[in-house]
Parts: sequence; structure tokens; C-alpha cells
Amino acid sequence: MAATDFKDYYTILGVSKSADADEIKKAFRKLARKYHPDMNPGDRAAEAKFKEINEAYEVLSDPDKRRKYDQFGQYWRQADQARSSPFNNSNVDFDGFEFGRYGSFEDFINELLGRMGSTPGAGTSQTRYRTSTSTDFRDPGFGSTAAAGLDSEATITLTLSEAFNGVQKRLQVGSEVIDVRIPPGAKPGSRIRVRGKGRFSPYYTSQRGDLYLIVEITPHPFFQFEGDNLVCEIPITPDEAALGAQVEVPTPDGSVTVSIPPGIRSGQSLRLRGKGWKSPKGDRGDQMIKVIITAPKELTPTERELYEKIRANRSFNPRSHLKGVRL
Repeated sequence: MAATDFKDYYTILGVSKSADADEIKKAFRKLARKYHPDMNPGDRAAEAKFKEINEAYEVLSDPDKRRKYDQFGQYWRQADQARSSPFNNSNVDFDGFEFGRYGSFEDFINELLGRMGSTPGAGTSQTRYRTSTSTDFRDPGFGSTAAAGLDSEATITLTLSEAFNGVQKRLQVGSEVIDVRIPPGAKPGSRIRVRGKGRFSPYYTSQRGDLYLIVEITPHPFFQFEGDNLVCEIPITPDEAALGAQVEVPTPDGSVTVSIPPGIRSGQSLRLRGKGWKSPKGDRGDQMIKVIITAPKELTPTERELYEKIRANRSFNPRSHLKGVRL
């Protein structure tokens, strides 16, 4: 990666480097809604921006990834892979690298190998990195292919829709282009085995390992994972909470009408059975709806008058149980 290709994830999300997790999440949700493909049909620029926002949030929302990104800049993924290599030794001082001065990853990795005492041609091969728009391919660690094994890993990034419905992907792994079918129901961390697409044996040309695709899913502005279920938040008004209501709730299959029972509490969850995530066997989990009571910030004169009448005549005191509280 050339230095000019570096993506400043903080700038992409419009936050400072000292921003906390809540600020980052808030900025992501605002931008994700603005650039989501559903809000910008056919707009390729918005689609590209949406992917860039997701990429930035994926890193900055993860404390470990963010720490590595802050330390290693555009080479944080490669530096982490090199650091965790079983062939690395404890004498390598990563903190001594000035990552901003490298024009390419090749320059960086050559100096890293020098610090590790590796000499090309002396029984140790450089770790090979190949990237495409869909995968980040790497051989697992420094050292000979015989010592490291013939299987390889790659990360594949999917949208929530692609993971839910399944998708056919054409990937470039090194110099080879392969077609891979991702079955419906893949979740973050799922491992998909592609037989016979790993590395060739250096001793027997007829032998070849397997390729394992590790699934990553771009964050969605509405749906989130919770085990085998999908979770979402639905805002309702105070009068809907008090009187009950019929509200439209998005699901992976389209919107459904949900009955909000009278007297529901903010934060209480409702369950939509069989509307959650697919399993590889074809079963469906549930969709959990977290209800958030949202009061209006601005009122019309009529609304204000009615709310004042309610306050003057209200018989319910939600804090009555606090009168006896003592240290």
C-alpha cells in the first residue's frame, strides 16, 4: 500500500483521534443513514462512501484494532500479522518503526525481516500478502511452507444482505481468480472452507492445502447480532407507550406490524419469532425489538397544552418506590 493510499478513519467519520466509543458510534450511525444504498439507489459514489464508512467504523469501534491502527497507521494489519507470527522473536522492537516514512509495504516488510534476522534464500521465505476488494489474503506467518502447513486463510467482507441470503463471490487470491459460493446464514467469524485452493506443497506438486475464508460483516445502521438472534431498536412516543400502538418494524423479510402493549417500559424487548438470522440448516432465529420511549424536543401549542393537562391530572407516580430509599 502506497503512503498516498492511506485512509484516515478518523477523518472519514468526522471525529477527533480522542473521540470516545459513543462519539464514534454516533458519527457512524449518522453517516450510515446518509449514505446507505437504500437511501441512495443507483448512486455509486454514495455506495463507495458507505463502504468506506463501514471500514472506518469496523476498526475504530474495536478497541484492539483501534490501538493497532493508532500505532502502525496504514500497515496496522500487516504489522499485527507479523507480530503474531510463530516465527517472530521477542527481540523485534516494533515501537522503533517510523511507519510514516515507508513508501510501500514492501519497504516496511523488508526492514522488518532485517530486524528479525531473516535472510532471504536461507530457508526462510517472506510472508506474502495479496489484497483485493473482497479479501485480505495472507500466508500464516514467516517460515517455510512445510513448517507452516499448506492451508491458508483470508478474510472476506460481506454486507448483511449478502450474509443473510448467501452470495456468489469472485475473489482474487494471489495471482489466481476463484469463484466462491457463500451459503445463507454466515455470521461474523464463520469459517468457510474452499477445498484445494490453499498453497501448493513445495515437495509434491500434486498436493495443495485448503483456503479458509473468515467472514466479516459490515455494520448495519439498524440490525445487530446477539447470538443467533437479530436485535434492533424502535422508538415510540410517550402516548404510544401509555395507550399501546401498532407500529411498522423492518425485518430481513420486509416490514411487519407489531402491537405495542399499553404501559410498556423504555428498554423492554419484544420478540418476533422466526424473523431473525438464518442458520446453515435453514432454521431461523428470532428478532428482538428493543423499545425506546422518545419524548419530542419541540411541541406545538396544542401539544404543550395537552401535556400540561396530563401532568395536572396524572395519578401515576413512577418514583413512588423511591421515598423509602436510604443509605
